[in-house]
Amino acid sequence: KKYSVCILENRIFFLFTVTPVGFIGLGNMGTPMAKNLLRNGYPVIATDVFPESCKELQDTGAQVVDSPADVAEKADRIITMLPSSPNVIEVYTGPNGILKKVKKGTLLIDSSTIDPAVSREMAVAAEKMGAVFMDAPVSGGVGAASMAKLTFMVGGVEEEYNAAQELLTCMGANVVYCGQVGTGQAAKICNNMLLAIGMIGTAETMNLGIRLGLDPKLLAKILNMSSGRCWSSDTYNPVPGVMEGVPSANNYQGGFGTTLMAKDLGLAQNTATNTKTPIPLGSLAHQIYRVMCSRGYANKDFSSVFQFLREEEGQ
Repeated sequence: KKYSVCILENRIFFLFTVTPVGFIGLGNMGTPMAKNLLRNGYPVIATDVFPESCKELQDTGAQVVDSPADVAEKADRIITMLPSSPNVIEVYTGPNGILKKVKKGTLLIDSSTIDPAVSREMAVAAEKMGAVFMDAPVSGGVGAASMAKLTFMVGGVEEEYNAAQELLTCMGANVVYCGQVGTGQAAKICNNMLLAIGMIGTAETMNLGIRLGLDPKLLAKILNMSSGRCWSSDTYNPVPGVMEGVPSANNYQGGFGTTLMAKDLGLAQNTATNTKTPIPLGSLAHQIYRVMCSRGYANKDFSSVFQFLREEEGQ
């Protein structure tokens, strides 16, 4: 926030104005996140590689520009929400990238889930231009994005954390400082590896119980009052008809795509290889989601692994 001073009838008034926030990447996650910034009174200057993705946000009151460089020219706080490491590299360092026109002192917050090494590279490139880069990937999915209940895992210079937190609390219920640049990504990759393993385990368990004659709703109820309980069983159950308001109740549409889960597990695999860390279940989960992508599940929610396992029975 910036302010000006006004003196009227020997009284001093401080007039605060909210500076605009740039937002790049208006997909399933980015659009509701940017909307929550607007709801909190922040003017938003936005762009997306697909112009049609900007219309919903523009109708809500955002200013839409043509490129990331244009965003950087107009805003000194910018949030990016992009699908993968190559997208982040292009948006920051490409011919029309942020760093072409970034102003000194600009705070750059990347909420994409990417390789921690790429986050560190972007931080170095930003520092050369006098800007500050922080990684702040999210957990919670589209529903949490819409309700401003995301969890942000933040990596970067600790002195800049409060400035980042001011914006992130408009979009999330939890904002956690993890350490230097890249540690936010590390936390997110670990979380999603466990999420994938847990979802596959829940799907296998539910499928076995159904084949043994158990009613799926009853089995889910028992699991959720027992030691097998987990997020995939009590909040995001993969079996159609067990829960309402989750992708499995809508033919696995929406939610967190299988392609994105495979991508995140690939990041986990790469970092595990680089650090010589054994992840046998994580590696197997990666292979399962890669196979799913080649079998028609790429655009379905990752909980469709239940459907995938059911189809495997018949082969």
